Amino acid sequence: MPVADVVPQVVAAPAPRVLTDNAADAVRGIALAVLAYLIWTLGDVSAKWVLPSVGVAGAMMWRGVFGLATVAAVTVRPGTIGWSRLVPQRWGLVMARSILSSFVSVCWYISWLSMSLADTYAVGFTAPLIMTVLAVPLLGERIRWRRALSTLVGFCGVLVMLRPGGELWTPVVLLLLAGTLVMALTRIMTRQLTLTETPECQAFWLLVCHTATGFVMLWSFPGDGAITAVGWLLLAFLGLSSGLAHCVFARSYALAPVSALAPYEYTMLPWGVLAGFLIFGEVPSWNTLAGAVVVAASGTYNVYRERVRRQEEREERG
Repeated sequence: MPVADVVPQVVAAPAPRVLTDNAADAVRGIALAVLAYLIWTLGDVSAKWVLPSVGVAGAMMWRGVFGLATVAAVTVRPGTIGWSRLVPQRWGLVMARSILSSFVSVCWYISWLSMSLADTYAVGFTAPLIMTVLAVPLLGERIRWRRALSTLVGFCGVLVMLRPGGELWTPVVLLLLAGTLVMALTRIMTRQLTLTETPECQAFWLLVCHTATGFVMLWSFPGDGAITAVGWLLLAFLGLSSGLAHCVFARSYALAPVSALAPYEYTMLPWGVLAGFLIFGEVPSWNTLAGAVVVAASGTYNVYRERVRRQEEREERG
């Protein structure tokens, strides 16, 4: 019998790669990002549905447990040692991103106890604008006057949504804004980690931190009662969708730059509005939608200007 039939095939961890920025990879990355956002929206519906009964801690913990099982199932296949794809090469940065992502999820889960999906998604639209600002200290980019003005207009759109002093202006919104700021940072970290880490690795350790965070929070944020059969199904779907979405999302950031993918975060709003209306009977206010349009237009313009600048630089280099 050939040795190859007896010894399992070993899948080595991928070698460090070079980040690409070309049209073919960008199109694939955008398609994967849109798919990830759709899967996330479905998972968010499950989370908001089950949160009142399981609590923030229960949603975090069981999302992590079921999500870990999903990532392990798609990574470890018969005849291979797929576990090597889950071992980080840069432990510190992987764990930092995972911990920060857990904080982001906690902020969103707390907000869903009192806010609609559409309102939280609209506030989350500030992430691409924040990424534009963070690119200065983290990536060494300069914000030229057009992008600076566009970003300022975008933040004015945030004020339209939140109406300082209005009913949406609550401490929960401030917590959600803090979570959105951290979320923007984790987006940049995701792109940086794709140099050395597999999508499965990034997803796996993020969900490990979710599980641990949920367990630690059990005594502070418990649920209101026992988990029903429907609740378990929702939690299982939440974990399944999270595991798949994070794998797909990390892969998209390996294929396309942050600036190319940022505008497609806005695809979550129509899904969130539709799901919120059909399942929870939520109707977003006009100021929320109007502010979201301003923010989305501003973020999209920033991406457009970045592409124009890159094209001009390529033409100058000849």
